[in-house]
Amino acid sequence: MDLRAGQVAVHYAEHGTGAGRPVLVLHGAGVDHRETEACFEPAFDGVAGLRRIYPDLPGMGRTPAPEALRSADDVLDTLLAFADEVFGGAPYLLVGHSAGAYYARGMAARRPARVAGLALVCPLLPGPHDVPEHRVVAGSGELGDEVFRGYFVVQTPEMLERYERYVAPAAELVDQAALERIGERWALTPVPAAVYEGPTLIVAGRLDSTVGYAAATELAGHHPHASLAVLDDTGHALPHEQPELLRALLAEWLVRVGRSG
Repeated sequence: MDLRAGQVAVHYAEHGTGAGRPVLVLHGAGVDHRETEACFEPAFDGVAGLRRIYPDLPGMGRTPAPEALRSADDVLDTLLAFADEVFGGAPYLLVGHSAGAYYARGMAARRPARVAGLALVCPLLPGPHDVPEHRVVAGSGELGDEVFRGYFVVQTPEMLERYERYVAPAAELVDQAALERIGERWALTPVPAAVYEGPTLIVAGRLDSTVGYAAATELAGHHPHASLAVLDDTGHALPHEQPELLRALLAEWLVRVGRSG
């Protein structure tokens, strides 16, 4: 499905009932909605009353990035407009992986009253530090292509099948010129004194050689109602490599969201 948000026709997939509680799930850079859909649907599918929306971010998948989009702030404005259009102004749950988590934090900072709960998985953050070297914990290290071997630390045939099915096909759809243009101004404009006080979940992989885990642990101090988990033996592909743990953490987060109203 496509929905116009400002100057952008955003492509998205939808699951659940239209009357359910809205959930917006944002993927990372260089992929499209198929990765987050494959990773988060198993966690949400058994939960009644959720309407899950998985958009393609501008310049990826089937969502174009017109010349007017020249910065991360422009992408953020598009995502905020999309959320308004698809949810009709109703509060929604917000989930992001990697760069999607970066935009999710920006959305929560800009419009905290609209975000009923925030979940950040392997978040891309300004000033990453203490990023570990890539290390394989399962498998020979010889499966797949170079991108797979640099992304997954669990390099089993099962993980390779997931990569080839849900990650690799998106590469040829990426508008590299658009991402480079936006990447030249990738830092979101800070929101003064922005503190998101809703139920928050922060999950990081101890072996994440893309964004690390140290910066994610520091987020807890900025989110007064955050649960923080750092999972061993997993990296940036944590949603693929640790699905059961992620599902349990999301379930606990949903309980807290329910308590908060």
